[in-house]
Amino acid sequence: MDLSDHTAMPGSSSPAASLVGRFLVAAPSMPDERFRKSVVFVCKHDGDGALGIIVNNSVDDLPLGQVYKQLGIDVPSAEADRPVRFGGPVETSRGLVLHSADYKRDETLLIDGGMALTASLEILKDMAGGSGPRRAWLALGHSGWAPGQLDREMQDNAWLVVDGDAELVFDGDLAAKWQRALDRLGGKGSPGGRFDLASFSHQTGRA
Repeated sequence: MDLSDHTAMPGSSSPAASLVGRFLVAAPSMPDERFRKSVVFVCKHDGDGALGIIVNNSVDDLPLGQVYKQLGIDVPSAEADRPVRFGGPVETSRGLVLHSADYKRDETLLIDGGMALTASLEILKDMAGGSGPRRAWLALGHSGWAPGQLDREMQDNAWLVVDGDAELVFDGDLAAKWQRALDRLGGKGSPGGRFDLASFSHQTGRA
């Protein structure tokens, strides 16, 4: 797993239509099986493309303690069983830590809404030693789009956009996140404020 300092995040200059700090929620008609029912937190979106982290999927049979052991880091027993998240199908051996913005290193990418993304071994050492961010989890891989690719997928109604929320990012109930994110689009007139899947054909792909 690659968590070396040379994996510093790219710059965060953003266009007016940037989706940084928001969720991409896979539409019920999502054609890509890899993203079916996924919720992606957008960390970067500019003229060079987009990068996000799936927040409702985990890596099977890979607890955080096993990663720390592979890296030669002592980890508190209370942290050892925490799951490692599956951030997306791009560079699946690369480790990225999505965390609260109270922690910052030179290579940290600050994100709208009090969030941040860091790719370095040092953040894991700090997390294990109790001096890391207040809230954080490790993801392997990320979700990436080439310039213009995400815009095309939006036009094809593959994604719905929902405002970002740290509580939803760090909530441990992964199975419920997709529906909870969709429910934010429910609006008035929907039973219990829930998103009406039957009416999706009328959605534009934007919140």
